Amino acid sequence: MDTKGIEQMLSVLRTTAAQASGKTPETPAVDGAVDFASVLKGSIDKVNSTQQSATQMAEKMVAGDTSQNLHEVMVALQTASVSFQEMVQVRNKLVTAYQEMMNMQV
Repeated sequence: MDTKGIEQMLSVLRTTAAQASGKTPETPAVDGAVDFASVLKGSIDKVNSTQQSATQMAEKMVAGDTSQNLHEVMVALQTASVSFQEMVQVRNKLVTAYQEMMNMQV
């Protein structure tokens, strides 16, 4: 999973949180504008397509398609599982950052 967009989002969140608390940001602001919604949607779409591809491979193998290798199917299923778990962890971090920002006293 491409983490460059996620790192940029986290950098923007840290900068915003530091500015809101009146502190100097630890990391410099991102040079280019980051469209949070498009990066998030792109990441979710990528995880979704990985899961759908793995599911299709597994269904073909169960149906008796001899072109599907058990090893490839298992790797695809595990990749889909790990990418989903990674997405959940990123979501958890974003929710935590949001909650911390909302709890800041202005």
